[in-house]
Amino acid sequence: MHSYRLAGVLLLAWVLWGWPGQNAPGADSTTYRGNPQRTGSDDKPGPTTGKVLWAMKSKEHFIASPVPHRDKLIVSGLSFINAAVLSCVDGSMKPEKRVLWKKTSPLLQLPTVSSPAVFDGKLIFGDGMHQTNGASLYGFNATTGEPIWQLKVDGNLVHMEGSPTVAEGKVYVGGGAAGVLCIDPSQLTFDGKEMTLPAIMKAREAKMAELKKKYEAAVKAGDKFATPPSDRDLPRAAPRVAWQQGKDRWHVDAPVAVVEGKVLAASAFLDKEMVGDRALFCLDAKTGKQLWRVPLAINPWGGPSVQGKLVVVTGSSIAYDPAAVRGAKGVVAAFDLDTGKPRWKKDLFKGGAIACAALSKDLVVVTATDSKIRAYALSTGAIRWTYTGGAPFFAPVALGPDTAYAADLAGVIHAINLRSGGPRWQLDVGADPAVQSPGMFYGGPLCKAAGCMR
Repeated sequence: MHSYRLAGVLLLAWVLWGWPGQNAPGADSTTYRGNPQRTGSDDKPGPTTGKVLWAMKSKEHFIASPVPHRDKLIVSGLSFINAAVLSCVDGSMKPEKRVLWKKTSPLLQLPTVSSPAVFDGKLIFGDGMHQTNGASLYGFNATTGEPIWQLKVDGNLVHMEGSPTVAEGKVYVGGGAAGVLCIDPSQLTFDGKEMTLPAIMKAREAKMAELKKKYEAAVKAGDKFATPPSDRDLPRAAPRVAWQQGKDRWHVDAPVAVVEGKVLAASAFLDKEMVGDRALFCLDAKTGKQLWRVPLAINPWGGPSVQGKLVVVTGSSIAYDPAAVRGAKGVVAAFDLDTGKPRWKKDLFKGGAIACAALSKDLVVVTATDSKIRAYALSTGAIRWTYTGGAPFFAPVALGPDTAYAADLAGVIHAINLRSGGPRWQLDVGADPAVQSPGMFYGGPLCKAAGCMR
């Protein structure tokens, strides 16, 4: 993700249309947009009208899609001078406290623009952006926000912008010039020793008690500069890297997909730096061995989406830069999961497809910078319908059973008939009395249990 993607982002509110499934089971969200199809939905009926039930205003910029965790939302954002902010938000209508906890620098060392994965009570997310070198993958307690482990990956143009995916207990993530990494969070080292997580947490508690004791002694001695200890003062465990593929050869900014024991990773070529390999890779999830590679015509910023034996990748000649929309071009291409053989390809001559595709059982739904949303037949690529909005789209759609929900750069949310492409309703979020904050949607909307969020 390039730094200019943030230019002009003014989104200052989370908008919800209901949250009736607060205590529903299945709290884990192990991959970007909730599933390999990237639907951003639990496949339940969505809202039939656009109505803001509550909004949370903030000076932070919320770039990534929100992630549900039981009755809460996990949101990553950027504060002053791009300082990372990770927040846990109460999703109920009138909570006693909207923001339950918030973590920022210096605990989080670099900007964070990815949606976390939620697995086994832990939040897993990366940091770094295109202008930073070196990045970290973090594991936090999803309930308390307490840091558990941190994996540091050094290198030029190394950053973890795409959301991680968890499968079979392993974490898979793209690392920019670090390629693709597979991490085993069950094998941890702490202070140079291999330890179990309970032993590590016990050691951290003991260290915190020691620091508090020193702080209290300093206060008692009249030290005016004594500061209470916090999470950032504690050592952190580090997970084991099971394998790494594509280091210094690929540039993987987009989320990876993991299906049927295969890891699908979309790599870009950076024209300015003249590095990377513009291609789609299929790797063995256990070993990282390359199974196949297919070249791509345009950079795949959104990453792969998978339905059955079909892999769909979008592409755009521009990155997330509103000033570069004019003249952008795009592509939507489908490949066989087992062999990488091309199945179909559709060129977009007046708009780039920056976001990932969202796949239903028979449709491929793609947003584009020419202010259009297109639906293609999954099996053949034949165009099924085209919807025209009023502004460019950078974010992917969320798919309900019969409705697609999209959010554009003018701050408008669109509900579209999934069968016909006709409009159902629109909501100008910035102009709504409950919000009154102009902004641009970079992250896709999320639909869960008859409600939508962004």
